[in-house]
Amino acid sequence: MSSSDPAPGATQRWRLDLAYDGNGLSGFAYQPEFVTVVGLLRETLARTLRLSEEPLIVGAGRTDAGVHAFAQVVHVDLPVTSFANDHGPEMDRLLNSLNKQLRGRIRVMKAQRVSDDFDARYSATWREYRYLVLESAPPALALTAAWSWSVKGPLDVEAMNRASADILGAHDFRAFCRRPTNSGPEQPLVRRIISARWDRVADEWGMTPQGNPAVRFVIRGQSFCHNLVRCLVSTMVAIGHGDLPENTVKGRLESLERDHLPAPAPAEGLSLIGVGYDEFAGGPSGFVR
Repeated sequence: MSSSDPAPGATQRWRLDLAYDGNGLSGFAYQPEFVTVVGLLRETLARTLRLSEEPLIVGAGRTDAGVHAFAQVVHVDLPVTSFANDHGPEMDRLLNSLNKQLRGRIRVMKAQRVSDDFDARYSATWREYRYLVLESAPPALALTAAWSWSVKGPLDVEAMNRASADILGAHDFRAFCRRPTNSGPEQPLVRRIISARWDRVADEWGMTPQGNPAVRFVIRGQSFCHNLVRCLVSTMVAIGHGDLPENTVKGRLESLERDHLPAPAPAEGLSLIGVGYDEFAGGPSGFVR
């Protein structure tokens, strides 16, 4: 072995940008007994690269069963001998092979070598989610239920935006999060929200027979506790219906009480659409506005 040859067992860290359809998957995190994003990706990488064991995969954030992603980011350490470089025909063939095997459930959008200092979770500076609500109840087609939540309209989007302004900045979100395992009720769940806004978007693709407009919620934060976005969405939709007063969100951030708030909005309407990274880590994923 020459001095330029890699040491036996040497690895190189890779960043993979992923999109996936959450329907039919039991969430993101690895669970041996269920089909998950990480489980499918580990299995496919090991088979394609002929690894002796499935690699460890770390993601920017976990998504629940049914939640989609257009810009998830993971890192994985793979043998140096697996690749000649991170671009060109060899990389194109690898991505094509992976995506053919994943059959549209997951798509590897991009793969790039990164420093060993890069961590998909801890190097991230923000995460951005989108939630789609259709003012059409019951849903016009089962197709729409796979990517949105259908509710009776119309919704007062202005009132919902006034409520969303109350979550900006750092707050204790105990009233809107599912408490982590082994966490006591007095433990704060402080998160910082950078931006949050509701908008109406037209059904320009004709995905619903009546061309029902969608109401889109886009929220960016440093990090999110479990069910935070879905609980905020269901509460704000109730405000948009006039079933809860506009000051409900502000009041629950102060009281920290969840009693009598709506159940979390369905997972299917939620998508991870961006993760923020500095340039050393390859820059943000997704479409940055």
